[in-house]
Amino acid sequence: MSAKSAPQLVSPLNHARGTALPAHSTFVVLALALLMGAVAWLLERGEHPALAETPALLQVEVAPAPEPIAVATPLAVAAAELAPAAGPENSRYRALSQFLAKRYKVSQTVTHDLVTMAHAAGHQIGVDPLLIIAVMAVESRFNPIAESVAGAKGLMQIIPRYHTDKFHEHGGVKAVFDPETNILVGSQIIKEYLARTGELNSALQMYAGAASDQHEGYFGKVMTEKERLLQVLRKRRAS
Repeated sequence: MSAKSAPQLVSPLNHARGTALPAHSTFVVLALALLMGAVAWLLERGEHPALAETPALLQVEVAPAPEPIAVATPLAVAAAELAPAAGPENSRYRALSQFLAKRYKVSQTVTHDLVTMAHAAGHQIGVDPLLIIAVMAVESRFNPIAESVAGAKGLMQIIPRYHTDKFHEHGGVKAVFDPETNILVGSQIIKEYLARTGELNSALQMYAGAASDQHEGYFGKVMTEKERLLQVLRKRRAS
């Protein structure tokens, strides 16, 4: 048998290489590839309702963060109460505090607070605020820790043992050096002496423990100081 007439053995691999895929198989593969790409694109965008839905068990609802709660601290309350008044009152307090700071060589921040407290006490008790400020000027020159040899203490030089009842609501006589408490109690004493005597001069002389002074020297000092304050306010209105 010559080499030409001998039968040729063809391996399966050579047969596969020599055989072309049918045309419809190629189209099926391409269609599947396109379909898979479209599904992946829809999943990324979440636009297909059925594919975008997530099982309820896998959904986690995130609660909104709670809003911060404003807490009014004692310090914040005190600051609000002592805040400068708006408009004409603020101008009045500023003019008085500037005058007092220069005259008595005290910080204007301090005198502004004391002027504000004096007005608050005056409105609450029913005493002229300028009278309260004038008494403070004469008694202590706006020194909140002033103390006399007789035991008079604080801005308005109150002798606590004579007025213990007035300090009950403020925690006792130990509060005598607290500026606001001292001004309130001092204003109450002036109001009480006014009711008892019926006259401002007699009430102020009694406040100073000098009721027997026929010259009424203490009354004169306080009224002179009050007149200075009135002049400050007149200049403010004229400017």
